[in-house]
Amino acid sequence: MGWIYVPRSRNAGSSCHRHNKQIYHGVEHPWLPLLLERETELARFFSPYSCRYNSLGQCSWWHGQTRAPVNTRTTTEKLWRLPATDSSSSSMVVAGATETLAVFWHEGMLAHDAGSGMFDTGLDPGFLDVLEKHFDGADRVRNMVSILRRGPIAPFLSWHSGSPAHTSDLLKFHTQEYIDELVQADASGGKKLDKTTFLNPGSWGATLLAAGTTLSAARHILDGRGKMAYALVRPPGHHAHPDRADGYCILNNAGLALQLALDSGLTKIAVVDIDAHYGNGTAERFYQTDNVLTISLHMKHGSWDPSYSHAQSGSADLIGEGKGLGYNLNIPLPNGSGDAGYEYAVNELVVPAIDKFQPQLMVFVIGQDSSAFDPLARQCLTMEGYRRIGKIMRNMANRHSDGKILIVQEGGYNISYSAYCLHATLEGVLNLEAPLLDDPIAFYPEDEKYAVKEVDVLKKFWRESIPFLKDI
Repeated sequence: MGWIYVPRSRNAGSSCHRHNKQIYHGVEHPWLPLLLERETELARFFSPYSCRYNSLGQCSWWHGQTRAPVNTRTTTEKLWRLPATDSSSSSMVVAGATETLAVFWHEGMLAHDAGSGMFDTGLDPGFLDVLEKHFDGADRVRNMVSILRRGPIAPFLSWHSGSPAHTSDLLKFHTQEYIDELVQADASGGKKLDKTTFLNPGSWGATLLAAGTTLSAARHILDGRGKMAYALVRPPGHHAHPDRADGYCILNNAGLALQLALDSGLTKIAVVDIDAHYGNGTAERFYQTDNVLTISLHMKHGSWDPSYSHAQSGSADLIGEGKGLGYNLNIPLPNGSGDAGYEYAVNELVVPAIDKFQPQLMVFVIGQDSSAFDPLARQCLTMEGYRRIGKIMRNMANRHSDGKILIVQEGGYNISYSAYCLHATLEGVLNLEAPLLDDPIAFYPEDEKYAVKEVDVLKKFWRESIPFLKDI
C-alpha cells in the first residue's frame, strides 16, 4: 500500500498526475477507476503543475513557471490510502519520454555477507560489546532497489534480471590465476582477500551475478535494445585489479563491461567515475590504451595499502603510459567540495575532455559515498549535486554517443541517504525537468573555493602535459 494525497474540490478534483494515464505520463494503476468516476477536468486543472514527492513519499505540487508550492491540503477533503502499483511486475512505458532506463538487478547479489567487526576490518579487538556490520552490507542495496521500485521514479524504469558471468567472460579482464584463487577460496569456505575484502559463503555466487548483471546491462545497449541501462550490483568492482581484490571489490564489473564493448567493435569509450575513491582497478587495466578515457573524481585519500592491494594514490600525475598517455585523468578533490565544487570540476575538466575525446559510449560509474553523510568519505555531495552530475552525463551521451550510456553501481554506505542520492542521480540521467523527490537532510554547509582552486591548477597541468587537451 502507498499513501497518495488526493486533493478534492468542487471545481476540479485531482490525483498525482505522474500516476494518471489520462492526465500525464501514461502509467496505469489499478486504483484509477476509484478516482476517475468523479474527476472530469483533471488535465485542464493540472497542465501547468508538476508533482514532487517529499522525503516521506507524500506528493506536493509545484507550479511550472513560478515553482511556488501549491497548498493542496486546503482543498483536500480526504486522504485516501490506495494500493501502489508494483513496478516490479512489468515494464512501464512513460508517454512523452523517448525511452525508459533499463535497470538490471538480481536478488542473489544480496547473498554476499562481508561480515562484521571493528570498522570494515572484520577484527574483534576484544573490548567492544557491539561490532558493526561491514559497510558493504546487503541493506544498502535493498534500499536502493526499494526506492527505485516504489519511489516516484518508478514509472521511468524497466526492470531486467541479470545472470551469472562465465569464466570466459571473467578472463577478458582478470587473470586465470586470480580466478582459480577465487574458485578455490569459495570451495574451501571463504577467504580474506585483503584487509577489508572478504569472500564468505555465498559471496562467490553474488560476485558472479554482479559481473554478469553488468555485462547484461552492457549487452542491452550494444545489441541495440536500448540506449540507457543501469547495473544495480554488489559487491562493487572498480578497485578490483586484473590479478587481485581491493577495497571491497572482487571482480571489476565496469572493467568487464568496457572490455565487452571494445570486443564488440567500439573504439572510443569514456568512463566517468564519481565514487568517492579512485577507480584504480579500472584505470590499471586500461592505463596503456588510448581507446578508453578513464576519468575519476575522488577525494584525496592517497594509498590505503601501498604494500599490497591499493598501491595507486589517485594523484593527478597518474595520466597513463605509452599509447595511453593522457587518457587516464584523475581529479582528486578536497574534503567538503560539495555540490558546487563537484559541478565546477565536471564542467571545467570532465566536459571539455569528453568533448575532445568524442566517445561512442559513455560509462557512468556511480558511488553515493561522495555524499554528505557517508561514513567513508567527506565530499559533501547532496541529492541536488548528484542530480546535476547525472544530467550532465546524459547530455554528454546525447552529444557524442547517440544517447548511449551505461551506469554501473559502486559504493554508497549510508543505508538511507545513499538510496535517495541514487534516486536523484537517475533523475538527472533521465533528464527530468524538475526533482521528483525532496532531499530529507541536505543541510550540510559547503565551501567550494578549495575545490575551485584545485580544479584551476589541474586544468593548467592538463594543458601543459596532455597533448589532446592543450586547448581546453
